Amino acid sequence: MSIVLHPSFPPGFLWGGATAANQFEGAYLEGGKGLSVQDVTPQGVLQPRTPAPTPDNLKLQGIDFYHRYAEDIALLAEMGFKVFRFSIAWSRVFPRGDEAEPNEEGLAFYDRVLDELEKHGIEPLVTISHYETPLHLAQTYNGWTNRRLIDFYEHYARTLFERYGKRVRYWLTFNEINSLAFHPFTSGGINTPKEELSNQDLYQAMHHELVASAVATKAAREVSPSIRIGCMILAAPFYPLTSDPRDVWAAKQAERESYAFGDVHVRGAYPGYFLRRLREAGVNLKITDQDRRLLADNTVDFISFSYYMSMCATATQEVKPGPGNLLGGVPNPTLEASQWGWQVDPIGLRITLNDYWDRWGKPLFIVENGLGARDVLVTGPDGQPTVEDDYRIAYLNDHLVQVAEAIADGVEVMGYTSWGCIDLVSASTAQMSKRYGFIYVDRHDDGSGTLARYRKKSFSWYRELIASNGATLRP
Repeated sequence: MSIVLHPSFPPGFLWGGATAANQFEGAYLEGGKGLSVQDVTPQGVLQPRTPAPTPDNLKLQGIDFYHRYAEDIALLAEMGFKVFRFSIAWSRVFPRGDEAEPNEEGLAFYDRVLDELEKHGIEPLVTISHYETPLHLAQTYNGWTNRRLIDFYEHYARTLFERYGKRVRYWLTFNEINSLAFHPFTSGGINTPKEELSNQDLYQAMHHELVASAVATKAAREVSPSIRIGCMILAAPFYPLTSDPRDVWAAKQAERESYAFGDVHVRGAYPGYFLRRLREAGVNLKITDQDRRLLADNTVDFISFSYYMSMCATATQEVKPGPGNLLGGVPNPTLEASQWGWQVDPIGLRITLNDYWDRWGKPLFIVENGLGARDVLVTGPDGQPTVEDDYRIAYLNDHLVQVAEAIADGVEVMGYTSWGCIDLVSASTAQMSKRYGFIYVDRHDDGSGTLARYRKKSFSWYRELIASNGATLRP
């Protein structure tokens, strides 16, 4: 396979990092904020929720970005960030989710965040709903199974556009919208236990989210024509475990589970293969004529996605799913894995970029990618605490080389925001010890720590990479 000898990224490429309100803001009841579904999931998305917030839920305090945002944004600016992806906590703006009037204290907080970003010349990339459904909507309406959430979400999104539309150009409607099928409470605020949830209710909730995404896209363009709206997908290519055609077909079917969400966002209608799958599952979606018009008339400007791993699929062998695979699938015997079982596959990112570009022909934005690892704080050459995270540098370098390859292939890539650019609480495990950042935060799984920030070795590496627009990558 050819290798780009001198990685080339286009002028204006948006280098930066990504976060989520529920994983780093903290201050979970300050400033008039209400409870969200995250406030009752102390063990991460893979574990049952609790009736109320518990002291062991690290997300309740996060890393205290709510009070330290100016300090943290200054560190991002020191790295030369062009863009910063963050989410707005729905329950900070509408504490219950169904109020007529927003919470001014919540809106004012994000005004202050945007002030700091503007001061440092950093472009904001805002996720409207990042696993942040207000708990009231989950408990009262059963989350997105209820069509009424479309109106609540439209009111929320329009409030954001009217408040920040002249300050924020790039918006994402839902984080990893296809994750609803795997984590219905986290992703869709669905209060029914997953094992009791019917396919009818699950996919009806999916439809409601897709319509809401289209409604928000329509609202954004009405408020400010300069706004650019993207969808956001959890991307994970599936490879056939063997060359047996049945395994090839199994891999294609698995990938289509994610493709369908992009197809609706970009093409404005459900693809035939997905409708067949619903029919065979006994699902009869309630779709109105207005729904169809909204989906068709309000397609997105760009496609964003997270990429952490690839998986294999098989219909011919009995193989257990991998322990860390987010979308099922079985381990690839040719790949190594992270400390949490996530298989490392840089070439899979080039494959994903090419597949998405060939399929949809719209600009692509990599808004999550990174390595979760157990970092160890040591004393650096300058006498300051640091982390010698060469493993993270190697991971990011290898993935970004493949992004350069995809760009050389002709793929239009808008930007790259490394996940968890500052250490935050893991969504999947609710741990601090699963660290992704360029900045070490002194907080631990037992809640102890000073919350002091320290630059890791990767901090300087990323700063040099951004300054060179990718030229310092090592093929």
